[in-house]
Order: sequence, then C-alpha cells, then structure tokens
Amino acid sequence: MNVATNIANRDQELRERARRVIPGGMWGHMNAARLPPEYPQYFAKAEGARIWDVNGREYVDFMCAWGPTVLGYRDPDVEAAVRAQGQLGDSLNGPSERLVELAELLSETIPHCDWSMLAKNGTDATTIAVTIARAATEKRKILIARKAYHGAAPWCTPYPAGTLPEDRAHQIFYDYNDPASLEQAAAEAGGDLAAIVATAIRHDIGRDHEMPDRTFAEAARKIADRTGAALILDDVRCGFRLDLGGSWELVGVRPDLTAFSKAIANGYALAAVTGRDRFRDAATRIFTTGSFWFQAIPMAAALATLRKLHAIDGTALMRRAGMRLREGLQAQADSRGIKIRQSGPPQMPLVLFEDDPEVTKGKFFCVEALKRGVYLHPVHTMFLSCAHSDAEIDRALEATDGAFAAVAAKFG
Repeated sequence: MNVATNIANRDQELRERARRVIPGGMWGHMNAARLPPEYPQYFAKAEGARIWDVNGREYVDFMCAWGPTVLGYRDPDVEAAVRAQGQLGDSLNGPSERLVELAELLSETIPHCDWSMLAKNGTDATTIAVTIARAATEKRKILIARKAYHGAAPWCTPYPAGTLPEDRAHQIFYDYNDPASLEQAAAEAGGDLAAIVATAIRHDIGRDHEMPDRTFAEAARKIADRTGAALILDDVRCGFRLDLGGSWELVGVRPDLTAFSKAIANGYALAAVTGRDRFRDAATRIFTTGSFWFQAIPMAAALATLRKLHAIDGTALMRRAGMRLREGLQAQADSRGIKIRQSGPPQMPLVLFEDDPEVTKGKFFCVEALKRGVYLHPVHTMFLSCAHSDAEIDRALEATDGAFAAVAAKFG
C-alpha cells in the first residue's frame, strides 16, 4: 500500500483498531456510526472555523466540537492564557486563584448569579443543580419537558440501559412552551415539588427548534415562586451564545439555578452551576466533587473566553454570521424550489427538509456538503463561532449551493 492510499484509509483503519479495544468502537453523541458512512470519525487538527480529519480533508465546520468552541478553534487569546497557566500548574492540591477570579467574573456577568460552583461536564452541572434544589426544598419531584436532553446520568439519560426505574421515579413530564401542561405537571407534584427544569430553547433532536415563549417562561417562574420550588435553567447547550447574562435574559425571566458548560472555556473541560442566595446554604450542604474539577488551566481558559466575548460582543458577531448563513441557505433552496425549515437562533441553526420523515434528503444534502468541504449535521443543533467570518460563511454557501443542486437533481 502506498503512502497516499494509507493516508486516505486512516479513518477506517482507526475505526477497525478501535472496535478491538473499545466497546462498539465508539460511544456517545460523537459516534459517527449514527451518521452516513461518508462522515469521518477521527480528526487531526482544527483552526478558527475549520477542521481537518485524519485523512487530510478540510472542512468549514458548523458543529464547533458539538458546541464548546465559541471563539474559534485555538483562539490565540485563550491559548495564551492556557500556556501562561500551564507554566504555573494545572492539577494541584487545591484550586488556584483562577477559581475565585472566575467565580467573581460569573457573578459580574450573569445577573442572577450570586455564587457559582465548577465541575467538568454539562451532566455534572444539571445533576448538581437538581441535587441542590432537593436539598434546599427537602422535596423530591422534578418537572422535565418531554424529550428534553439534560445529560447522560441515570436520572436523565435518553438511553436507559443499565438504569433503574427508581432513578426516574420522581420525574413528571410537561410539554415545552405549554403553560397549561406545566401547570398540570405542577399540580400532579402537589406539595412535593423540588424543581422545574427547562432547557434554554427547545432543541430536541430531529425536530424544529423553538425559542422559549415568554408566557411559558413567566409561568415557570410563577409556579416556582408559588410553590417554593427551584427554577433550573439548563443552559449547557446555549449558554454564552445567545446572551452572556444567561439565555433567558432574552425573555426577561431569571432562574434560581443555571447549568452552564460547552462554550464556557472555548473547548477546555469545564462546567458551572450558578445560583441565587436562597440556594447558597443548600449548595454548601451537598457533597459533589471530582478529581479534575479544580484544574487551573480550564479556568484560565474560561476567564480568557468570557473576557473576549465581552470585548468583541461575541453574541452579536455569531448572530450576524448565523443570519448570513440562514439567508443564503434560504435563497439557494428557494431558487430550486426546495422546501426547507430553518429553526433555532441564528447562532445555533437547524436545517430540516419538508416531506423528509426519514431524513433521506437531509442526510444526502449534508453528505454532498461534506464532499464540498463543509461539515453540517442533518438532525442535531449546529453551532456558529466568532471565527465564522463573512469569508467563511460565503465559502460554506458555495458548497451548499452545489449540495442543493444535487438534492434537486436526485429528488426533483
């Protein structure tokens, strides 16, 4: 086998090696087996808004590592902060000064943040928030929107293999953006309601995304106030892309506890729970920790990330780039008589095709875009970063124009 052929087959070679030493060859949301076979599983490097797979193919990327990359891959200011902290240390016998600095910055940035606790993953943050709510209220019931994703712990995983009915015994479901459904769920909980949990937007996989309706958000706030329950905002996916103060600032409703992760440190592993003073004592009484939760490097990365997002008005930059993409895609589809549905905030787009229940058109379109150097997802929330300049969006639209032409030729 010559060198060129070996390079071209590197992804497949790695998949075959992985199958021998990793259950199923891969696990979790990044398992490329859930996507068409043309999608790469393994990647070699990334820079700005671009990513390269191990076969050497380059893509304008609209997944941003599934959300964490908010400034762009290897942002120079974040990387400088990481290098500086790396010279001092990362995992120590206790946290560095960065912990206090970051907690102070979160309180300055987020209006409903009186205190914060740090962890590593979104699941950590949502689980801590629920635990604090139960400790504070001494109640059990948790209201959760049907089909909402809140992490991979036994109490919330969408794939319950290995979990017990008892793990979910105190969940009561409501329909997102439906105040009447939420009231009914609260009534079912009766005097045992610990928390209402809501995602920042409705981002169920494979269906149109919905922004939170103000009436629904206000209803959640009123029920929490009336019952003494905690209003928990799961802002893991959306946090720091829609509003630096928390995503429900857009509807004028502030939660009691918020879970953040993904974009908080531009790709470095970190999560945060922020809370109001009412829940401070309960937060001191629960026990939650992790061997790597106090690492200094991710906290230094988060400080640099949040400061830069403030300085460059990152949410506005991403919204502008997202609108340029959205308008370009719509014009391309319209010009060929192809019906698409675009939903979600511009910073976090989802593109679905009409009359496509099996996502046949959507997957075909994304594969055609992939062939032309653009990485999209057919059913999951996508993400913009501050590195998606006009030039990057225009380069992507060149590729999607060809992909739409291929859809028109195949499906009529």
